[in-house]
Amino acid sequence: MANSDPVMVAYGMPSTPLTEILAPSTPTLGDQKAPVLIVEFSDFTCGYCGRFYRETLPALKAEYLDAGKVRFAYRDYPRDEKGWGLVAAHAARCAGEQGKFWEMHDRLFDQHARLGTGIIVKLAKDLKLNEKTFAACMDSEKHVQAIMADRELATTTLGFHGTPGFLIVRTDGHRFADALMIPGAVPYERFRTEIDRLLKKR
Repeated sequence: MANSDPVMVAYGMPSTPLTEILAPSTPTLGDQKAPVLIVEFSDFTCGYCGRFYRETLPALKAEYLDAGKVRFAYRDYPRDEKGWGLVAAHAARCAGEQGKFWEMHDRLFDQHARLGTGIIVKLAKDLKLNEKTFAACMDSEKHVQAIMADRELATTTLGFHGTPGFLIVRTDGHRFADALMIPGAVPYERFRTEIDRLLKKR
């Protein structure tokens, strides 16, 4: 979802337990003690999500994650309750069980226009995953409930109506405050402006 001038909305209470937006199993990049957290709600089949992955995330890594200023979290928001977005989200979590979530995350976005059973199996093989374990995980559908819980948080609690959606907060690692939401794809400068604003509040 493109959005050149998003409405940014504060999230509820001024200080809230971090577990409200970051489950223990949520994959993250960056320093766990970083003072700013960005939570992305995303779909591997979403073109604008792919653009964020290719253009904005590398810039965030270079300027903020590598410097220990920002931690980045990925949560699932498959736009359809069935389909390749859900299957891809499940594949990433199954890869995560073997320590390869982010590697699968990257490859799924690289292949988003070609996703299918054959592609996902090939990606698992390329990542040298235990193929039997991966296939059993996929067949079990055991992560579907958690994936849909992410989607519910995005839609019902936060009010996102499309992907990607971003929640940016100031945090001490236990609680968060000064939260704002960015619905849709925005230029990198918008992220920089909001991150720098939160960093100055420390």
